[in-house]
Amino acid sequence: MERRLFDTDRLIPTYFRLSLPVVFGMVVTLVYNLADTYFIARTNDPMLVAGVSLCAPLFTALMAVGNIFGQGGSSLISRLLGGGAKDRVGRVSAFCFYVSIVTGAVIAVLMLLLRQPMLDLLGASAETYAHAESYYIVIVAGAPLVILSFIHSNLIRSEGMSALSMIGTVSGSLLNIVLDPIFISVLGWGARGAALATVLGYTLTDALCLLFVCRKSAALSVAVNRVRISGKELGQILSVGVTAALTNIASSVCIVFMNQYLRPLANGDEKIAALGIVLKITMIVQLILVGFSFGGVPLFGYLYGAGEKDKLSRLLRFCTVFLCGLALAESLPVFVLAAPLERVFMDNAAIVADGAVMLRWQIAGMVFCALVLLYTCLFQAGGKALYALIMSLSRQGLLFVAVFLLATAIAGYGGFLAAQLVASILSAGLALVLYRRSSAEKQAAGLVR
Repeated sequence: MERRLFDTDRLIPTYFRLSLPVVFGMVVTLVYNLADTYFIARTNDPMLVAGVSLCAPLFTALMAVGNIFGQGGSSLISRLLGGGAKDRVGRVSAFCFYVSIVTGAVIAVLMLLLRQPMLDLLGASAETYAHAESYYIVIVAGAPLVILSFIHSNLIRSEGMSALSMIGTVSGSLLNIVLDPIFISVLGWGARGAALATVLGYTLTDALCLLFVCRKSAALSVAVNRVRISGKELGQILSVGVTAALTNIASSVCIVFMNQYLRPLANGDEKIAALGIVLKITMIVQLILVGFSFGGVPLFGYLYGAGEKDKLSRLLRFCTVFLCGLALAESLPVFVLAAPLERVFMDNAAIVADGAVMLRWQIAGMVFCALVLLYTCLFQAGGKALYALIMSLSRQGLLFVAVFLLATAIAGYGGFLAAQLVASILSAGLALVLYRRSSAEKQAAGLVR
């Protein structure tokens, strides 16, 4: 990035200048997710909602695979561009393009062959199996297209073409939103229609991003004869990409655990449907926090590398107050209006009642979530990859699983409700411990006590 972008004399405006475009991208993702859930839920078929909700971890897993070569490749490409190695950029981008297609095809074949055990693992019951299977088959068949969309949108951004990347992503999301009511309700395709709209949306994103690479990019390539990278380059891609993917995979595992716990309960399928809606509403708060947290990473990194201790400390204090205040401001209306928000998606008394309780417990920990996100980003910016990985796998990963298993064993359904809040509090405490340890290790590099 150009030095003028890091105007450290106007620290807070610079932070917002970097963060707001990321937040906008999060909002686009948010609108797509909410629209998708809305049109499915407006069928007023709890089994359809539950069946589609069960497949959420599947989609997150495909995103994780895409992030291995998307985020991993874009990180390497950014460094290569900085070093003027354009020829290597072309080889790396071509490798990421084709390996994602091959990987997606292999995943599609394997997951279609393992359809029944996978659906059982995801928590499908006799009542939800048909809907879950319809959605599963289409999404899995489109796996190469879904995975590919995360490749080029990241690679294009690494060359500085953020606007074009956003055009591709937004166009695909808008197509999905338009097709959802047509496929789900007008044509009566239900879960299959929702999945098809999603795959076609990602197909449009793929087509536009491929067009931008071929016509606008000066360094990226999709030429087959350039698919050659060294073992060192592959290692650099995987070191960043696998870490990013683990965060997505951990989130998928958490959802599977929750669905599996709910399935055998009385009205378990309705509770799964309620949870699916709850997780989408929670995403409203969380994605905005993610945007403001990760948007500040370049500035944190710049101040860290420049040894600007005082400015880094001032920015960290501001971000702590701002993000916690933002989390509180977002959470309070959701907490108070939990039942009406659930009812917007599905006017089913049992689902609204269950969902309102779940939503209040989920949203109660968002201030702690803000702290976890902030310190995760700070560790990434400061080169503390291990600490960043620990944080990524805490609140919605290994720590959550441990808390979930213990809480449900002790308190049953009450433990299920409280598990995410407890995991968020513990993760925030862990973040502070790691931050103090990191400060002690690298005081001279710009981290403060």
